[in-house]
Amino acid sequence: MKTLLALEGVNAFYGAAHILHGLSLHVSEGEKVALIGRNGVGKTTVVNTILGLASLKGGHVKIADRLLPRPRSYMAAQRGVAVVPQGRCIVANLTVEENLLLGAATGRKGHWTVPRVYELFPILRERAHTPGTALSGGQQQMLAVGRALMANPALILLDEPTEGLAPIIVDQLGVIFNQVAAQGTALLLIEQNMTLVARVAERYCAMAKGAVVAEGRVDDTGLDGLHRHVMV
Repeated sequence: MKTLLALEGVNAFYGAAHILHGLSLHVSEGEKVALIGRNGVGKTTVVNTILGLASLKGGHVKIADRLLPRPRSYMAAQRGVAVVPQGRCIVANLTVEENLLLGAATGRKGHWTVPRVYELFPILRERAHTPGTALSGGQQQMLAVGRALMANPALILLDEPTEGLAPIIVDQLGVIFNQVAAQGTALLLIEQNMTLVARVAERYCAMAKGAVVAEGRVDDTGLDGLHRHVMV
């Protein structure tokens, strides 16, 4: 399988603060990988390093086998990596449909279009001309996923997508993530909800102190084993 994303020995900083310490992980074509660990271990910094929001000062970031010596957000998007950011980042002055169209700005061709996203999320069709920030939390998360799909990515990074959502919405998102993956998009799921991880991911990487300290198959580890990596 082709490697879509590889971080090798990455050291990343915010100013003088050293957050990632020799971190290595990879995601291949069609994979569903979970990045887990308790709060504060650097999971979101992994995403920020790929986007150039944290400073890469050692190691390598590769997207689709292309080395990015100085990562920038547009580089990831151009090379087929889309992000559903923590907090969703819905643009306040735009409607639901306008937010979706932002995702297509990279111009990558593929099967994800506005009508296809509406098939996946019928509620977004019903609220197409509503301001994106007027949606409920769960609907905003669906909009954020739909916007990422509009970039026709090979890989989606999902940063804490279920944070603050009701269990019934989490269950719905789990079904949707598996549907997206079944259509060929790889997933890197950064998540604290281990029940969702067990439902969606095939492989996990567990972080502690800014590095990956354990990895394996989700089925082989089981729910209790996953929980041990996120216990404070």
